[in-house]
Amino acid sequence: MLPHVESCNVAASVDKLLAERGTALLSMKELIAAVRERTGTERSDADLAGLITKKAALLGVAVLSDQG
Repeated sequence: MLPHVESCNVAASVDKLLAERGTALLSMKELIAAVRERTGTERSDADLAGLITKKAALLGVAVLSDQG
């Protein structure tokens, strides 16, 4: 079985999205929805939340963990 290959770089899209949003407190749900809209990724919410959390920490951006 071949590995799943995404048509775009999701990590780069997360970086760009966080940079665009600046220092405002961001909602995890909104960020996940925005990443899905921009990239069409089929990654799980948990996987995207982990990626967003790591990227936000590196960039010093606060993210509201509103995953329920």
